[in-house]
Amino acid sequence: MTELQAIRERHSVRAYQKKPIEPELARALQERIGELNERYDLHMQYIEPAGAVFSAFTNRFTGFGNVPAYIAMIGKRSDDLDERCGYVGEQLVLYAQTLGLNTCWAGMFKRRQVTAEIGEGEKLALVIAVGYGVNGGRPRRSKKIEEVTDVQDMPEWFKKGVEAALLAPTAVNQQKFFFTLDGDTPSVKVSANGPFVKLDLGIVKYHFEVGSGRKID
Repeated sequence: MTELQAIRERHSVRAYQKKPIEPELARALQERIGELNERYDLHMQYIEPAGAVFSAFTNRFTGFGNVPAYIAMIGKRSDDLDERCGYVGEQLVLYAQTLGLNTCWAGMFKRRQVTAEIGEGEKLALVIAVGYGVNGGRPRRSKKIEEVTDVQDMPEWFKKGVEAALLAPTAVNQQKFFFTLDGDTPSVKVSANGPFVKLDLGIVKYHFEVGSGRKID
């Protein structure tokens, strides 16, 4: 499965089967986390079992159930940390999909129950639930291309990038981003305030790059 196929097939999953992740898949995730930590100067960690991070009380509001493991998105405090976590975390989300695992970005969880190591000067930005879903999730409503860009006569590569970006998970499905094109240089910015918009921006950037085959500012 390619990353673009993973983008098209992956949906957020909150309800999981009561079984641990197979050791070889857990090792594959840990190895990829190590590679990305080194490349992007992060301190992400794979934690299994999830323990009480997704408590019964929290689950009543979020719908999470039987989450076996999670990835803690951690890095040194900086202005770009949230965006970087989104950009890198989505790479892990798509990689997990290629392994046959389901995932969900989690903004509501019990931070005090997170057992990952958080060093001095570091911040826990978010966690990603990982496991075998009860089902594969379902598609959500999405904006149209013309709602997130005003580029006319757009090149095919740009259109494919925006289409992939529209499949990106964003907090409460807000999709608060807007694409522009200056010559052959694409860029995207947050179009409004909202929860986790910087993290969403990183996720959206990665999707655009996979779809278009080009880097974006």
